[in-house]
Amino acid sequence: MRISLLVTLMTVCSTGVAHAADGRLDWPLRPRPAVVRTFDAPQPNWQRGHRGVDLAGSAGQTVYAAAPGTVVFAGELAGRPVVSVAHPGGLRTSYEPVRASVRPGAVVTAGTPLGTLVAGHPGCTSCLHWGAMWGASSNADYVDPLGLLAEIPVRLKPLTP
Repeated sequence: MRISLLVTLMTVCSTGVAHAADGRLDWPLRPRPAVVRTFDAPQPNWQRGHRGVDLAGSAGQTVYAAAPGTVVFAGELAGRPVVSVAHPGGLRTSYEPVRASVRPGAVVTAGTPLGTLVAGHPGCTSCLHWGAMWGASSNADYVDPLGLLAEIPVRLKPLTP
């Protein structure tokens, strides 16, 4: 599974499908936000963990698409407003709590406004929870979106020692 994730990541980064300029993601908030809570991958996927990062923001702040894709969900989920974008190559990003200004089916580019941040994220008065995963949600591999940012250098290790 890890090898297929690595191959997918290498493909996305080299073909430029996740971000128009260089295959990487942009920050969903402007200016660059502080990271309030980091990614804590659940092992296995259905266990407890933090399947994204929380970014400091303010209520009413514009939330932007991190890369080109298609909006696949924009509405309430478990009582919270959520926007989810599917990107070419199988990556999906999610943004919550966000009052959507886009509808499912909308094609977006990196930097397209998705909506506005709503106060009340659990554990943080005014934070954006930003998640990323590969594959279908029923069998997703959650990944740290910070590791996919354009400003983070890619360092690949050899598959064999």
